[in-house]
Amino acid sequence: CSFVHSPKGFPKLKNDTFLRAARGEETEHTPVWCMRQAGRYLPEFRETRAAQDFFATCRSPKLCCELTLQPLRRYPLDAAIIFSDILVVPQALGMEVVMVPGKGPTFTEPLKEVEDLLKLRQKVDVTAELGYVFQAITLTRHSLEGKVPLIGFSGAPWTLMSYMIEGGGSTTMAKAKSWLYRHPEASHRLLRLLADVIIDYLVGQVAAGAQALQLFESHAGHLGPEQFETFALPYIRDIAQAVKSKLKEEALPLVPMIIFAKDAHYALRDLAHAGYEVVGLDWTIRPQEARAQTGKDVTLQGNLDPCALYAPKEKIGDLVKKMLEGFGTQRYIANLGHGLYPDMNPEHVGAFVEAVHAHSRHINKH
Repeated sequence: CSFVHSPKGFPKLKNDTFLRAARGEETEHTPVWCMRQAGRYLPEFRETRAAQDFFATCRSPKLCCELTLQPLRRYPLDAAIIFSDILVVPQALGMEVVMVPGKGPTFTEPLKEVEDLLKLRQKVDVTAELGYVFQAITLTRHSLEGKVPLIGFSGAPWTLMSYMIEGGGSTTMAKAKSWLYRHPEASHRLLRLLADVIIDYLVGQVAAGAQALQLFESHAGHLGPEQFETFALPYIRDIAQAVKSKLKEEALPLVPMIIFAKDAHYALRDLAHAGYEVVGLDWTIRPQEARAQTGKDVTLQGNLDPCALYAPKEKIGDLVKKMLEGFGTQRYIANLGHGLYPDMNPEHVGAFVEAVHAHSRHINKH
């Protein structure tokens, strides 16, 4: 990955299928990419990452660029997603996060009491704190040579809040959820602070060269409809609106935005009207049902069960065909309903990508 300093003068985009589908324009084939496509299931990823601390890797634009490009050398994917982590935002607020082998990301000092909010940076200069992500995006956008569009992303406020309080992964999110019930005002204060940083962070990613943005509300499933409506949805809406108005103000491209709220089927109608061009889906909802709830004006993305990739290769083709028949080939971006798992066979990932292209082309012709 050779670095070109001017973020302008990017190479001309050759394959815009993903962007056209995101905007609801007609496509010859259904575009496809995979969440966590730059991941440990690839031997070359494991090799590149081997020597480095995880977050040190995130802070190296050169390594992020290399890891982002690896899956595209193997597969005819229709989009790249920058290699990074959602927890860089809590780091920008001054929290320390380390990657513990076998355990995952761990906060050395999670938020315990409302007073702990005072330890967080109240004003974040995203270029100073997260400039390394912007550099990685610019470098990668050049290095892609216009092959496919580059997606930038962030975690959503509730998901980040839950990590900051739990101090890592959790099956119940009981500590974080107890804040919502015991300290609603402080919870809103924290969520607002996070939303403001996320807005600047996403706008900065577009300025750096991101051609689409995905917001990950990965922990939506821990909330019920009422809590989601109070503590997640308002910030999800606000982020879309504020990012778009800032992009306009700064004369930056109005890129398509994707909201992925895992396990939030109870909120699909609301999410379809939250200001995002694309609604991402996990595997627990039927395609027809999702279409019925979201209506005609948004593109859907998803939602093959990642574990379907453990099936024999020929079976993967059948599952993809069924999924495409359920969603239809237009206003649709094929993906998994969650990220790729580390023990998956790279050949099966290839079978998934190729099946999406082959079956969608076939359906479109007939």
